[in-house]
Amino acid sequence: MHSPGPEKPNMNKNAPEILQLRLDIEQDVARRICTPYDFEFLAGAIWERLHENISPTTLKRLWGYIEGADTTRRVTLCLLARFLGYADWEAYLAELANRSDVDSATFVGTGVHSSELTVGQFVEVTWLPNRRCVFRYEGKDRFVVTQAKNAKLQVGDTFSCTHFLQGQPMYLDHLIQVGSPTPVSYVAGNKGGIKTVKKL
Repeated sequence: MHSPGPEKPNMNKNAPEILQLRLDIEQDVARRICTPYDFEFLAGAIWERLHENISPTTLKRLWGYIEGADTTRRVTLCLLARFLGYADWEAYLAELANRSDVDSATFVGTGVHSSELTVGQFVEVTWLPNRRCVFRYEGKDRFVVTQAKNAKLQVGDTFSCTHFLQGQPMYLDHLIQVGSPTPVSYVAGNKGGIKTVKKL
């Protein structure tokens, strides 16, 4: 009797592939998913399309709206990929690698990874046109903006990010901006990617 292969590991919910999945879902339903009602709406939309249940709480954790596990189960990712019309999570990843609007090299490359940093260390990132920010590492993939020039980010903003890759967009998760308590996802350097990134 053939034994099943090992179960695929859970994915870090701050991985750029998952952030892109969330952006694609928001585009599909034509709304930002950022309030309790939005998560109820999305759970209902998934039920209408697939006749499968997913709890709004699970969606809130994935979007970083509430605290929870740092990883997401493959079964959840498969469900969301099927919501977008793919066979499963792997099919979504395969298509993502070939999409013209998402450089497949987004997910590999040289740069600064949060796992390399110690709490209190600074990272400087620049991108076109003439944007420059400095972030201080707070631990657990969280950063705070300490300097911002010509950018939508402001000093005091906080966000999650697992890595900053040169030549690729910068995916910021659970971005909380000064004066706005609602966390959002944000992509900087969508055209041309990060120009330079270095530890200070």
